[in-house]
Amino acid sequence: MFTPLSGLYSGAKKFNKSAQPPCSMRHLTTCSLTLLLLPSLIQGQMLDPDDGRPSCDHCDLHLSCNCSFSGFTRVPMVTDQALSLDLSFNNITMVTQDDLMGHSRLRALDLHGNRLAVIHPSAFDSLWSLEELDLSDNLLTTLNHNWFSKLEVLQQLNLLDNPYSRLSSSLFEGLVRLRRLKFGSSDLKELRTGDLLGVTELEDLTVHANNLARYDSGALGDIWPLGRVTLSLHGPFLTNVALAAAVLADISYPETPITLEDLHLVGNESVQPFRESAKRRIRHLSFRNLSVSDESSVDLLVVLDGVPLSLLSFEDVTLTGEGRWERANWTDHKNIDEFFLRNVVVLDVFKFTSFLMLKFLLQYPRKVSLINAGVFLMPCETSRLLVNLQYLDLSSNLLTDLTMAESLCHGKKTLEELRVLNISGNPLKSLSTMNRLVAKLKLTHLDISRTGYSSMPSSCSWPSTLKYLNISRAKLRSTTDCLPISLEVLDLSYNDLKSFSRALPLLRELYLSGNKFLRLPAGQSFPNLQTLTMQFNTLNVFSLPDLQSYRRLENLQAGYNKFICSCDFVNFLQSQLKGGGNVKLTDREDGYVCDSPFHLKGEAVSQVRLSVSDCHQVLFISLCCGATLFIGVLLCVLLWRLHTFWYIKMTWAWLKAKRGSQKQRKDTVESEGLLSFDAFVSYSERDSSWVENFLVPELEEPTEDNSRSPSFSRPLSLCLHKRDFLPGHPIVDNIMSAIEQSRRTIFILSENFVQSDWCRYELDFSHFWLFDAGGDAAILILLEPLPKDNIPKRFYKLRKLMSSTTYLEWPQEEDRRPEFWRSLRNALKRDHD
Repeated sequence: MFTPLSGLYSGAKKFNKSAQPPCSMRHLTTCSLTLLLLPSLIQGQMLDPDDGRPSCDHCDLHLSCNCSFSGFTRVPMVTDQALSLDLSFNNITMVTQDDLMGHSRLRALDLHGNRLAVIHPSAFDSLWSLEELDLSDNLLTTLNHNWFSKLEVLQQLNLLDNPYSRLSSSLFEGLVRLRRLKFGSSDLKELRTGDLLGVTELEDLTVHANNLARYDSGALGDIWPLGRVTLSLHGPFLTNVALAAAVLADISYPETPITLEDLHLVGNESVQPFRESAKRRIRHLSFRNLSVSDESSVDLLVVLDGVPLSLLSFEDVTLTGEGRWERANWTDHKNIDEFFLRNVVVLDVFKFTSFLMLKFLLQYPRKVSLINAGVFLMPCETSRLLVNLQYLDLSSNLLTDLTMAESLCHGKKTLEELRVLNISGNPLKSLSTMNRLVAKLKLTHLDISRTGYSSMPSSCSWPSTLKYLNISRAKLRSTTDCLPISLEVLDLSYNDLKSFSRALPLLRELYLSGNKFLRLPAGQSFPNLQTLTMQFNTLNVFSLPDLQSYRRLENLQAGYNKFICSCDFVNFLQSQLKGGGNVKLTDREDGYVCDSPFHLKGEAVSQVRLSVSDCHQVLFISLCCGATLFIGVLLCVLLWRLHTFWYIKMTWAWLKAKRGSQKQRKDTVESEGLLSFDAFVSYSERDSSWVENFLVPELEEPTEDNSRSPSFSRPLSLCLHKRDFLPGHPIVDNIMSAIEQSRRTIFILSENFVQSDWCRYELDFSHFWLFDAGGDAAILILLEPLPKDNIPKRFYKLRKLMSSTTYLEWPQEEDRRPEFWRSLRNALKRDHD
């Protein structure tokens, strides 16, 4: 037998909705949500400065604006380009004539869950493109046909759970394209002929009429063709069986699936309305939120005797009896192809009998689903009754490895026609046990997801027919050759996998989302793969070669990963998102978001714009380095040509001299003792003959005639670069040292001097030295007329010195030369004086 335990935890649901106050439980829920939302009334709002209306800018790339749960009390302003506007769960009380003006492109408007009580008759007139309108769960007491008069392309309309008691006449007239209609609430009291005038065909009709008191036969009868129908008729089934029967008679067609909600079947009388549906040979009957006794169960089977019913579905069902339905074993239900049961509660599970007596029901269906019913065991004998079973769904129950072995008869010959087995969501632990139990079945589909499998045996023996295998949401850390090579679809999503390399030559679809993959699996292992999902992993990048390794890949979903937005990746992915290449990215663009670099974190890859420096870093750095090197070399050449390095060196020497000048002034005698020369002679090499033939003999080697001269004084020591510069020392250092160790500096000025670089250096250093030694430290001798303008202008101190100080000119007449030498000696001996 099927043994559910869920009855231990919950009791039967109550259906006495006729006793509810005017505000139904659904309304109370809405009111409670409204109270909870009061603290966030200002969240997500911005007031428009013109008329005080708030605005909402929560629109995505697809022009879908989600302004729900934002505490709006008025319809906010949104872009007039919006295609979808969600205003659900706010506190909007009215819609004025101008609130939606200009939204001619809007296709979907959701006002569900507000406090909407007033809508202007022309409020929706400008919504010419509107296809979906949801006004459910509000406070509309009357419905105005003018609201919908201009909505000629409207396809879906939801008016559920508003406190109106009836539909207005001609309410839906003109809605020729309406295909899905939902209306009614606990306040709806009557449905009259003509209320649905204009509704000619529907794909989906939902009517909530738990407290319906009046129904005109045929009110729903003119709708044809009629697709799925959902009815809530709790009150009529209990108190007005004739009314319930009339409603079922109008909507029962062989091809129309019927779903009945909120029923409490307690006896033979409550089952009688189904006779009208039975007469019309319905094929699909579903119950949702049903409470049923054993007596009513038997009566329902009797009423449906011989009806070509192919689907019998129960969802959220409470069984109040003990499962003694064998009294209906004489009935004919050989047309039933599918039993569907979900969320089953047995009130007295310990008295619930075995299903072994229900062979008259179990031997026919090819599909059986028993989902979330607390089943912990299906005995092997019960399994043997399911002789035609091809599809078995026992998901979300309490089956273990041991009880599953009993349910599948320990792998022995049973369930020979079974092709699809779903046992997901059960506390199974051993994959090798499952492999052993299904090895002899002819399964094509096996779903063992949401289990406790943490490891995989090295080898397995699966059915050779197995094509679909789902082991998602388990705890697998790795895969092995246990996976059958016959697979065409494999789902390993939401495990703990880091790699996957099993060669599966026939695989067409592979689902690996929610793992820890750093890169796409190698495509060579899946030559026939067409669909691959890799969402919610830790992928950093993937590229065109990665995709080209898959020979036949057509669809890829790789959003919501940790993408590093490099230039190559951004360019490649933007091209793919635009449809370039053979592989189509089928998930949303906004799922591809940058995780790094930091300045792009959180930005959609489709919106990223990278600069040249970002995209060509090596080239950019090379160019920058090359340009910097070129500028540096150019600058160095320029500085060298302008003698800047020399100036810097002289400045440093001058600073040192400046630092020591104070000490030299305090102790002149000691300073004089340190000086080695009376004068340093700065001259051009081209003037060396004059220096050697005239200056040196006159000052250093006085003749006997000179010794008798009154102007005679001791010989002077001169510093000449040819003679006194130290070999091996830099010329610049020798020049500095010579000037510093000489009392005077004699400049032999001529055109040759001005053209000599070394003479210019000596002038430069002397220029700095003059700041400390004073203007008389330099003696200027002009060998030939030399205008001061020929002296470089940057040596303004020297130019100024020539303007303010007397200089000596070498006379060409011999009779004037004694006077020249006398003046020169006088200038040199001032320090001795």
